[in-house]
Amino acid sequence: MIGFLQRVRRASVDVADESVGEIADGLLVLVGIRREDDAAAAERLAHRLLAYRVFTDGRGRMNRSLGDTGGGLLLVPQFTLCADTRRGLRPGFEPAAPPEQARGLFDELVRVAEVAHDGPVARGRFGADMQVALINDGPVSFWLEA
Repeated sequence: MIGFLQRVRRASVDVADESVGEIADGLLVLVGIRREDDAAAAERLAHRLLAYRVFTDGRGRMNRSLGDTGGGLLLVPQFTLCADTRRGLRPGFEPAAPPEQARGLFDELVRVAEVAHDGPVARGRFGADMQVALINDGPVSFWLEA
């Protein structure tokens, strides 16, 4: 499972001009789910996202996690993160999990995050054409795998 996290001042997701999720300070995470992923991967990624130290402390060092700050977490499913881009000029999506599997694992990731995080947890809509807006903070972006 892939989590492309971005530290944000704010982020939101709209579907058909309707807001379906938004956060203030926190993390926007684009989530890619591969064929070999399972519930254990969803749980590992959720806990890594909450514990990953990307927020600054009083000395300006990245020593604080989302769990420490209580900031928002916006999870957005994005199967294109799993694309095979090693050849040619068109991505291949064979590594991506089929929609039924991916939907269940994305829901599990959200469920684990909601239970484990004291701050707000929002989500994009699986399978929808989403418009994602964000104000990067830093920018600070990391690719995590679980």
